[in-house]
Amino acid sequence: MEIYLDSANVAEVERLARIFPLAGVTTNPSIVAAAGEPLRDVLMRLKQVIGPGGTLFAQVMGRDAATMIEEAQALRACIPRIVVKIPVTAEGLVAIKALTQEGVTTLGTAVYSAAQGLLAALAGAKYVAPYVNRISAQGGDGIRTVGDLQRLLELHAPHSFVLAASFKTPSQALDCLLTGCKAITLPLDVAQQFLASPAVDAAVEKFEHDWSAAFGSLAL
Repeated sequence: MEIYLDSANVAEVERLARIFPLAGVTTNPSIVAAAGEPLRDVLMRLKQVIGPGGTLFAQVMGRDAATMIEEAQALRACIPRIVVKIPVTAEGLVAIKALTQEGVTTLGTAVYSAAQGLLAALAGAKYVAPYVNRISAQGGDGIRTVGDLQRLLELHAPHSFVLAASFKTPSQALDCLLTGCKAITLPLDVAQQFLASPAVDAAVEKFEHDWSAAFGSLAL
């Protein structure tokens, strides 16, 4: 499986990259805007943090296929192996098909249904990103959508992978993995929640207290 961080906060990505077995970093226009730095600068710094083996994702802003393709080419010129995120609209599907023919790796993003995700995969997207929490917030079932999409891709587009996104809790991410999803991208706060456990901290403090009481020092 693959774990990504969904962030353009270079300092936090660098910190968590020391802890998590990261496959790379995903970004989107909102995330980059929050970082407050020019896109090229952010991407170059993130790529340096994740190293040559990490995968970096960036999204186009265009609404029509021609503009999406042009922006995708510009992103690839900046970071040669970057994965280009394309919203799965009608124009987005046209762009995904064209970019696939050019050898550009794409991710179909803003996916709210299994059918929409399947279309992106059939158009050639290597990754498909269902928005788990947003689907559930709109009255759907985000986890079930991921499971349905996972099965559809296994049957009809085995070259593509679900990269589940939009999480509010670690349990949502784990439930997606239990459906067979092979990749998830976590916002910083959810990634941090994976590490936060008062019970673990209390257990460690108890170990230290008992050892210190017996031996007077915490050194082995």
